[in-house]
Amino acid sequence: MSAVVRAGWRLGAASARGRCGRALSQAAGDGAEGGGGSGSREAVERLVREHPVVVFMKGSPAQPLCGFSNAVVQILRLHGVEDYRAHDVLQDPDLRQGIKNYSNWPTIPQVYLNGEFVGGCDILLQMHQNGDLVEELKKLGIRSALLDAKKDQDKK
Repeated sequence: MSAVVRAGWRLGAASARGRCGRALSQAAGDGAEGGGGSGSREAVERLVREHPVVVFMKGSPAQPLCGFSNAVVQILRLHGVEDYRAHDVLQDPDLRQGIKNYSNWPTIPQVYLNGEFVGGCDILLQMHQNGDLVEELKKLGIRSALLDAKKDQDKK
């Protein structure tokens, strides 16, 4: 886990409590492989590692059902991150609880980069504001659209 992710996680642990309710639901597949349902540690681990950017949220990117989930979607859009996996935790109570147990984080949304837990909305917002998100995305081979927007602005 990178120092930025660890620092963000520590900073956000206290402030995230009570935000956007609980969370966790909707797993891919039937959860039978690896010995457990959609909320089992094995099933959650498969989901977390299925793609470089994974978000557990309330609703979908097209229709977020929570303001904090919507904020995460908007931050990712600002950076031009459109290729990511989103799991609607409202669709599966077992996954909803399983992701909270997996991360030891009480709230949704939850963002994972390259299989590592980053945090929730507040951490992602902080990383966006201080530029750390651009750097973390770069490590995944994702060029933030904000870099191109800054270049265009500098040309004016």
